[in-house]
Amino acid sequence: MPFAFAFSFAAGLPSAVSAQAPQQRMDDIVVTSTRTPQGRADLLADATVISAAQIAQSGANSITTLLQAQRGVEIVQNGGPGSSATVYLRGAEGKQSVVLIDGIRIGSSTSGEPSWQTIPLSQIDRIEIVYGPLATLYGANAVGGVLQIFTRKGEGAPRLAASAGAGTYGSRSVDASLAGSTGGEHNFRYAFGVARQSADGFSVKKPGLASQDPDKDGYERESANASLSYDLAPGHQLGMILLQSRLDAQFDSSVAAARGTRRYYDDRNLSRLGAYALTSRNRFTPDWTSQLQVSQSRDELRSIAGTGTGSAYRIATDRFDTTQNSISWQNDIAFGPDLLQALLERREESVDATSAALERKRTTDSAALSYQLRRGMHLASASVRNDDSSQFGSKTTGSIAYGYRFAPAWRANASLASSFRQPTFNELYAVSGGRPYGIPDNRPETGRNAELGLYYDDGMSQFSAALYRSPISNLLVNANPCPIRPAVYANGCAYNVNQALLRGLTVGAGTRLGRLQLRASLDLQDPHDESNDRLLQRRARRHAALAADYVQGAWRAGVEAVLSSERFEYAGGATRLPGYGLVNLHASLALNRDWSVFGRIGNLFDKDYELAKNYATEGRTIFVGVRYGFP
Repeated sequence: MPFAFAFSFAAGLPSAVSAQAPQQRMDDIVVTSTRTPQGRADLLADATVISAAQIAQSGANSITTLLQAQRGVEIVQNGGPGSSATVYLRGAEGKQSVVLIDGIRIGSSTSGEPSWQTIPLSQIDRIEIVYGPLATLYGANAVGGVLQIFTRKGEGAPRLAASAGAGTYGSRSVDASLAGSTGGEHNFRYAFGVARQSADGFSVKKPGLASQDPDKDGYERESANASLSYDLAPGHQLGMILLQSRLDAQFDSSVAAARGTRRYYDDRNLSRLGAYALTSRNRFTPDWTSQLQVSQSRDELRSIAGTGTGSAYRIATDRFDTTQNSISWQNDIAFGPDLLQALLERREESVDATSAALERKRTTDSAALSYQLRRGMHLASASVRNDDSSQFGSKTTGSIAYGYRFAPAWRANASLASSFRQPTFNELYAVSGGRPYGIPDNRPETGRNAELGLYYDDGMSQFSAALYRSPISNLLVNANPCPIRPAVYANGCAYNVNQALLRGLTVGAGTRLGRLQLRASLDLQDPHDESNDRLLQRRARRHAALAADYVQGAWRAGVEAVLSSERFEYAGGATRLPGYGLVNLHASLALNRDWSVFGRIGNLFDKDYELAKNYATEGRTIFVGVRYGFP
């Protein structure tokens, strides 16, 4: 049935058997799938690229709003744009994916995920999402895929861009950027950006809950980024990357205070995100390119909330700070049309936390080799990697893939790959209510993936279909009561269960009909725990997105729909999250060469829906603004 759907969908594409070879566009260059620029026509992995133009045209107010409408992506959020969020790729939980900013790995070693709500969308130039295991390239946690964010870079004449806007829920934003280069033999490229975004918000907890504080839960986010590079000589370049973001977001804690006798404390999360890198790129010979990068990322959280009841009620601050220091040396050596890649990496993670049990460190030393082969219509790759952790020892992963171009615009892929996820510090050492929650001898999850893909791109129309099956052993889950030594882990635990299975079909298509651009995607998936055959929490069996954009003169307008079937708040439990459908509108008008006005209506029909049980989501939103230039 899924294959029948996929092929009937493909048959509806115009010019599906065109003999014209696809023309490569800038957005067709993908870096993440091989750690080196590669045309999408040569990819042996399933990938999505979100360009700068698509980000600007969407009018989205956060990265999670933007990702929610992408193929293979599901979002969970505990409230509005400033609230904590999780991103699932192909049914894999947030801890089972790697997130990068310009090659810098970000995220918390305690939660296992990045603070999505702290990432400033205004500083992003493009996003690449590569689905499926990429452990041989990126090591631990690249089970469901890798999402890489690219900030703006400078090139050409100086360009100034700025925008400002306001909307419902008291939302306001302003940003500005400057980018360019000096040119010449010693070319100096530069890009700078600053932004501020805020909203009065709404109560993130739904009415009627004991822990709901009816006040508005707003947020303020301030961010800045810089990208610099200098050509020392032809083929030799030094670069620097910096991104900082600070978020002050209000929330309702899980503690109920006596109404009428005490004001609720204004609970809030103070988050900081930092990503910094120094890079040296050197072409030593026409066939040998080397890249050395030294980087640091910081994920800091101060959670300030009321705790206790009655006379014992007090204000508590919890601190969870992660620092990741990394150094990587990548060598790309060409053999005619083929490429040999050798990689050495070292990553040091450290946590500074309120709980002494979480103040830990671990180091991972990695070495990897990959070979990419091109022979006419045939594409192939093989790679192997070893990650040696000071915490759980050595893990070796491998992958092999083959692609065949059976027509100028058509390609079929097949691949096998292994992967693993290391336990978070919470899953190993966390304490709950004074009792241990993490289990120090928890083992890494291990995954295997088999995938078949079919792709079409003639420059006007695109189609993709990927069928995948990914069993995961030693799945780590949270449980209360804990089935392992319940007397010791009296307040629950995180522990390894037998196995989970992620399987499904993801389909995407797009075409241009004159001034009309159409896009559609459908995900049919079955992510479940094989130990009890229950659907994994907060993941839908079906989700889809539809979009249409129309350009007429200075006007551009578009509509998108995001659809999801029901989910469960807990794995296979009785707490059901109903399915939902959202419709969003966006439009822009170019006033002249430099100035334009834009607007977005989110959740047009004011749908009441939940991404997490008992947490409110935005109703109908309107946001309008003015933009100068285009970054």
